[in-house]
Amino acid sequence: MPQEQSAPAQLWTPANKVTLLRILLIPVFVVAIVSPWPDWFPQWPEAEIWKPWVAALVFVAIAATDFIDGHLARSRNEVTDLGKFMDPLADKILVAAALLALVELGPLPSWVALVILAREFIVSGIRMVAASKNVVIAASWYGKVKTVLQMCAIVLFTVKDSWLVASWGHEAFIAFYLFSWLVMIAALVMTVISMLDYFAKAKHLLGFGDEDSAGNAASASAPHDPASRIEELARRVVRDATAHDLTVGTAESCTGGMIAAALTDVPGSSAVLNGGIVSYTNPVKHRQLGVAKETLDTHGAVSRETACEMARGAQAALQTDLAVSVTGIAGPGGAEPGKPVGTVWIGIASADSVDARVFHFKGNRAAVRAQTVEEALTAVEAAIEERAR
Repeated sequence: MPQEQSAPAQLWTPANKVTLLRILLIPVFVVAIVSPWPDWFPQWPEAEIWKPWVAALVFVAIAATDFIDGHLARSRNEVTDLGKFMDPLADKILVAAALLALVELGPLPSWVALVILAREFIVSGIRMVAASKNVVIAASWYGKVKTVLQMCAIVLFTVKDSWLVASWGHEAFIAFYLFSWLVMIAALVMTVISMLDYFAKAKHLLGFGDEDSAGNAASASAPHDPASRIEELARRVVRDATAHDLTVGTAESCTGGMIAAALTDVPGSSAVLNGGIVSYTNPVKHRQLGVAKETLDTHGAVSRETACEMARGAQAALQTDLAVSVTGIAGPGGAEPGKPVGTVWIGIASADSVDARVFHFKGNRAAVRAQTVEEALTAVEAAIEERAR
């Protein structure tokens, strides 16, 4: 496997701080919904009446920060591994805390919480198996809908038995009660569907069926030769990009169009691949992709800065949702101080972010180019999954 290095990044970015704040505020929600805090404010006689609404407001405020940290990370190009770890963890802890609190208080039957929490454990287990086999399982829109419905249902169940709702009158109370259960049932249905979607995508990883019937990530028993791996990755990129209505473009230097060629080998790729730009020389990088001359003079063609500008330039020139760029030293010559043969930067640009990573591949020229194509397609697949969340 190639050695991969992320570009230096600040650990505690504004986005990560917001995510950490969301986690730290979860106990505040638990206190708001479970504790007898109205007794602490005798000067507020109606505190008990407003208690569930205060808890619901705190929950909504915490949930809303999920959009804030995501926007900050993408707009500031500060997507970090710590953020990728903490963000979904914060959502899961918040939902679990809310469900357990509602079960303890009585509005929610325990079986509802069991279904939702069991799904999270099962999906996490599937992802662990996939990760152990270097497979990325693309998220689907089912997961997004599931999360939104769960959040809405939790808010409704937090307030549905409150005195204020009861004061609206019997008919209004019954209507609100039924609406709350309708949203919760919809959330449960999407919870189960999203879980089954993960099973369908990973059933061959779990020993059920073959790779073709699964139609997803590469099987552990699949051929490991570069050509087969590239073919499989290209097929998955086209499939997932088509499913999420995303377009892709390429900006290639050391691979000379191999990434675009791998994608066009897949039937139906015309719905995904807008085009590719082979920028083998610096003048072409500058003229066709808009890479600044200062960038090329200061950092060189094989650099993070150039890879990022190539990806952003390809995205603009080809008018795509995502663009991948590669620039490196395939050999046998061309090595520079600090940049041995096999050094390759791979960049990914989306509408609101751009990033690049450096790889140090081993082998001859053909091997370096093949590994570059493989990692570039892997990066595109991961970017599609990120956009789909």
